[in-house]
Amino acid sequence: MKLSKEDGEKILNYVNGIAGETDSGEVRGMFSAGEDNEQLKSFIADDWNGFMNSDITTGKELRPLLDSIHHQIRLDEFKHNKTFVRKLSGFYARAAAVILIPLLLGTGFLLLRGMAGDTGKDAVASIYAPAGSRVAFSLPDGTEGMLNSGSTLSYSMPFEKKRNVALIGEAWFDVTPDVKHPFRVDAGKLDLTVLGTSFNVNAYPDENYTEVVLETGSILVNCGQYKEGMVMQPSERLVYRNTQITRTNTDPSKYSSWTEGKLVFRSDSMSEVARRLERWYNVKVELIDSDLENYSFRATFEDDPLEEVLKFLSMTSPLRYEITPREIMADSTYSKSTVKIYLK
Repeated sequence: MKLSKEDGEKILNYVNGIAGETDSGEVRGMFSAGEDNEQLKSFIADDWNGFMNSDITTGKELRPLLDSIHHQIRLDEFKHNKTFVRKLSGFYARAAAVILIPLLLGTGFLLLRGMAGDTGKDAVASIYAPAGSRVAFSLPDGTEGMLNSGSTLSYSMPFEKKRNVALIGEAWFDVTPDVKHPFRVDAGKLDLTVLGTSFNVNAYPDENYTEVVLETGSILVNCGQYKEGMVMQPSERLVYRNTQITRTNTDPSKYSSWTEGKLVFRSDSMSEVARRLERWYNVKVELIDSDLENYSFRATFEDDPLEEVLKFLSMTSPLRYEITPREIMADSTYSKSTVKIYLK
């Protein structure tokens, strides 16, 4: 059975960024079924074959695109991580093996659509990590990295000579060196310029700060009133909040541990713990008692279920929790689970 024409149009609208919230939710639901959704895989295959059998790609340089797709097919061989596409939620577990599907839509499929349009403008590719997941990526210049839950990375093609990306959310980068063509990241309030560097960037729009943690190399940071720029050094953390910048020395491994499936707290406040639990498990966390802010937590979890993490926190501090399961909404989507945390 093939995907309906209506569902096909929803996918195309989603890829082109013009789908409404309800249709976007339905498309993401198709992806969440992973390898079980034969109709979705068939739709993608038919559309892809249609493009490859047409003449719209004549004279186009497709090697960077094909190299990128080939890399995604062999994610299990990614040199920096043993299991680069582990899922942190059972909801996304079955989709892990076919993360290629949304990447094909977000990268190759959209790029070929841009070529077909023949508008004279650079085609734009996007990579998206659904809520509760992590997605590995490889850019056409060899730069590699990972997107955290609910994040999007966009860039224009051709890419090698103008290595500019835009990030919404959180990402870890291992940038391929190229002195003649610096790698630039538009991350909310910050503009970052790097040559060959590994670093983590946190730039979720709904949070009131942007954070950069440098592991190796150097980064030139431009932002707000600091237009002349400032250079970051390895093991340095920079936070931009309310037009103010703070710089501290830190252990970069804490901020990149999420790429290895680890949730690490190092004397973090309860509000910081709640924020990271929300991203990690795609839930809503409510702190019921303000005195919870008097507690800090130090722990490392690796692919532990949410309830196991909460049990550990309640064993080490005088708190208790309640979990409200997801509920089906009027538009047939599901609400997030809610975790309420109280003082005992």
